[in-house]
Amino acid sequence: MQQAAESQAASVTESWPFDISQPTPSIGAEITGVDLREPLDDATYLALRRALVKYKVLFFRRQDITPAQHVAFARRFGELEVHPVFKHHPDHPELVQFDKSADNRGRENIYHSDVSWRQIPSMGSILRCVECPRTGGDTIWVNMAMAYANLPDEVKARIANLQAVHDILPTFSRAIEPEQRESIRKEFPPATHPVVRTHPESGEKILYINEAFVTHLANYSQLMGHRIGSDFRLGELDLLQYLYRQAAAPEYQVRLKWEPNTIAFWDNRSTHHYAIQDYYPAVRRMMRATVIGDLPF
Repeated sequence: MQQAAESQAASVTESWPFDISQPTPSIGAEITGVDLREPLDDATYLALRRALVKYKVLFFRRQDITPAQHVAFARRFGELEVHPVFKHHPDHPELVQFDKSADNRGRENIYHSDVSWRQIPSMGSILRCVECPRTGGDTIWVNMAMAYANLPDEVKARIANLQAVHDILPTFSRAIEPEQRESIRKEFPPATHPVVRTHPESGEKILYINEAFVTHLANYSQLMGHRIGSDFRLGELDLLQYLYRQAAAPEYQVRLKWEPNTIAFWDNRSTHHYAIQDYYPAVRRMMRATVIGDLPF
């Protein structure tokens, strides 16, 4: 009787105003029955937000939307950022344009969470394929709540109070003119965030550290100490590499094969992603809107 009641309660909780199919048990949901050309009513908006928190990344196929509709859909979930480095759409500065070809090779092939270098990182990103290679150019997303949950207890204890420093310049300095680096540094100083953050909507603990933007652990030597000289630095580097590698476990991942007018909407608070650069010199054109999030805690 109790199991039947729990099952009935779960079925009520999992009621959706659209269809959902899961490509993997651990992360991702393909959504059908929603037309993103139209404004979202309150019920659909709330259900999509709930699905985003639960499944971490949502996929929508055959959504032939305009840039204005892309921005309108993204803005339904919050205020949008303007990226300080990437190329923008000429009419919509909130839309980043990724135009990759033989003349502009993609370099996003590293596990990361978008704009974690901001003091207030993003809540989510909404990426649309405009033109895709026939083969290659897939994207991988990683469930970093699951990555944290499966850490050994002794590792969880070690990292519970650690803080990581996230910095825009090491990754983006090549794309920033030397005379602009000083102003970028003033506007975006290194940000310090907890290595283990708490999801503000689900309460999940998340391993919030990525090799694209994290330069070091702010308080490792204070909490861990050292045996002699700068020995603590070696221990810090070993720990960082161990934590970075968690994102590479296939059990935590989903992989999307893009098609024109496919949209991926992911929760930047609880995922990493990796854009696979196996399509060069083919053309791959994408547009992305990024929703501003909240201060990690």
